[in-house]
Amino acid sequence: MLGLATINDSVLDLIGNTPMVDVSNLSPHRDVRILAKLESQNPFGSVKDRIAKNMIEDAEKSGRLHPGQTILEPSSGNTGIALAAIARLKGYPIKILLPSNVSIERRQMLEVFGAEIILTPGEEGSNGAVRRAHELAAEHPEWCFIYQYGNDANPRAHYEGTGPEIWRDCPDITHFVAGLGTSGTLMGTGRFLKERNPDIKIVAIEPPQGERVEGLRSLADGYIPPVFDEWNGAELLDRKRVVRPRESIEWTRRLVAECGVFAGLSAGAALAGAVKVATELAAAGESGTIVFIVSDGGWKYLSTGAYTDDLDAAAASAEQVIYF
Repeated sequence: MLGLATINDSVLDLIGNTPMVDVSNLSPHRDVRILAKLESQNPFGSVKDRIAKNMIEDAEKSGRLHPGQTILEPSSGNTGIALAAIARLKGYPIKILLPSNVSIERRQMLEVFGAEIILTPGEEGSNGAVRRAHELAAEHPEWCFIYQYGNDANPRAHYEGTGPEIWRDCPDITHFVAGLGTSGTLMGTGRFLKERNPDIKIVAIEPPQGERVEGLRSLADGYIPPVFDEWNGAELLDRKRVVRPRESIEWTRRLVAECGVFAGLSAGAALAGAVKVATELAAAGESGTIVFIVSDGGWKYLSTGAYTDDLDAAAASAEQVIYF
């Protein structure tokens, strides 16, 4: 007898309600659990599916986005892919500003979903793409500039989705760990969890100043996303943990080798941060339950050698290629 399965009206209905998996075999102590929330299970492959859907639907409801209007957005990959996929389903042309040194798979995915790619200098990174997007938005007010870094619908997607899901599935959570990029995941999820239990610690993972762990940013490098300030990030975050590029690759490899979770490098960075927190708890004789975000899967990064090359070579490459 066949079991009953839910039939969804649209692939957009599959965004969110992602699973969690216990990866506590990577914890330094049996009394500290580590759980991975698999955002890679979203239909377009990343946590950014949540914000892309919310930002487009919010722009539609507010009247900022009209049928057939062109969407503009700077992105090093995942947000652009999700926006392009949803824009194609809804009939919006879309232009994505992309640093020239992203992995080839990311450019290919944007092409699959019909986005027009506007390349910006790779050495300027994502900040260069953001600057050029602002210029184009000023030159073309007829376009809809989504701007994930300053769009309130970004953190709200996590306040209304990611946070409630984690609380539902793991009410004994003590620490939430995620990378600091646009800061939307940390701000929205963190605020929701703090409202349910003020003792939950919110931990941001960032690279050292001047170093690149793509998908993450160091606030010390000078650019603070507007949503970070608007959602009182300085008060919300309990601490930050610095993770270097080599650590990110090492823990990404351990995640797939020892847990079977094939993830992108930002997940390795978040896991490295979670292990640092777990080590501190164990040293203090405390228990805990740490949830970290697996932002996306590893399949978009196979060409980079991050999973198979010599570790030193992979770490050096991580300084040149935008992975996330």
